[in-house]
Amino acid sequence: MKSSGTPKTMSIGQLAERFRLATHVLRHWESVGLLTPAARVNGRRLYHQEHIARVTLILRGKSAGLSLDQLREVLAAPNGAMRRKLLAEHHAELERRIRETAAAKELIEHALECSADDFTQCPAFRHLAEASLGAVPIGMIGRPQG
Repeated sequence: MKSSGTPKTMSIGQLAERFRLATHVLRHWESVGLLTPAARVNGRRLYHQEHIARVTLILRGKSAGLSLDQLREVLAAPNGAMRRKLLAEHHAELERRIRETAAAKELIEHALECSADDFTQCPAFRHLAEASLGAVPIGMIGRPQG
């Protein structure tokens, strides 16, 4: 039995396989400063269990719309306060996008269930559309204000 103080090491292939990634993805992340192997033995990259959390953050961040540059900025922040500040900014943007996505989902769900021949003519759909845009009148979309 291994001692709990000794981290289990993984090859690049094992780490990639855990996330169903190609190894070249991890190599690319290394080249752009997102991932650093724990060690190299005979030229082979070795990773520890802690790298699992880092790869997870990169994957989740990417799926949430963060760029590799943004992720590198967060991961390379000089201290916890700066890291939290950057994450708070990204969190606010995610919250905005979630609200927009929820509004779009509501419109689509109504259109799918609407009995009108043309759901765009449905008063309930139009009301939802206006509400989802902050009550901008439908006729004003795309027109200059004032």
